[in-house]
Amino acid sequence: MEQLLLHLRNLGFTEMESKIMVELAAKGQASGYEVAKQLGVSRSNVYAALQRLTQQGYVRCGEGEPARYSVLNPEELALMISGRVQDSLLFVENEMPRGGPVSPSFYNVEGERNVLGTLIRQLNTAKQEIVVDVWREEASLLRNELEQAELRGVKLLWAFDGGNAGPVPYPAWPPLDGGAKREGGRKFSFVIDRGWCMLGMRYEDGAAQAVVTEHPVLVELLLNHFTQEMVLFELEQDMGPELERRYGERYANIYRKYVMHDQDEIPEE
Repeated sequence: MEQLLLHLRNLGFTEMESKIMVELAAKGQASGYEVAKQLGVSRSNVYAALQRLTQQGYVRCGEGEPARYSVLNPEELALMISGRVQDSLLFVENEMPRGGPVSPSFYNVEGERNVLGTLIRQLNTAKQEIVVDVWREEASLLRNELEQAELRGVKLLWAFDGGNAGPVPYPAWPPLDGGAKREGGRKFSFVIDRGWCMLGMRYEDGAAQAVVTEHPVLVELLLNHFTQEMVLFELEQDMGPELERRYGERYANIYRKYVMHDQDEIPEE
């Protein structure tokens, strides 16, 4: 019941209107007095809400004394609401003022639902290219949107991680203050049409957070990281034995020099 009332409110009905519609749907038809008595609210508030709903066409008022009200059946109700919502969305899209240029900025997105929702909306608008650097677990959540993008002719460039044959993960930079980092996080990044990007982290408990921007510096940074990662992957696939033979421990020392600083060991993979 609470979920139904919540969704009705999300569609623009007031708390009172939502309760009246659910009550009428359950009863089939009822007078305003009967509805007010069942809900435990004043008759004046119920009759005012019934008048609004009747004028909007969601509720029918029968002949007789007292008048008895009934709500549209679920299919009719959903169809009417959908049509009006679509009309309003189209009007907003066409009539919303389009101001001057906005300077590129950064904004944060918190929560898995918000992160995925923001990303899905942008993926659905992609026209030319999507650059994806993501773990397979996160890629699976967006499978439908990515497949639809490919069907539209959008080029997908992939870098996978997470137990598959992908770019070799680099040693993690340790915290400067020695503090513990939250475990179980998986980084991901998306660059869409080389003008919009999201960089974020999703954790084992389902929590997620991300930064979204159209700033060209971060867009270029992510594209360069993707390029370098894939080039190194190709080189290691092609020259792995030669690199090991020629550099041996020196190859690991390169990472230690820049990432591990003065620590004695590099974490084992």
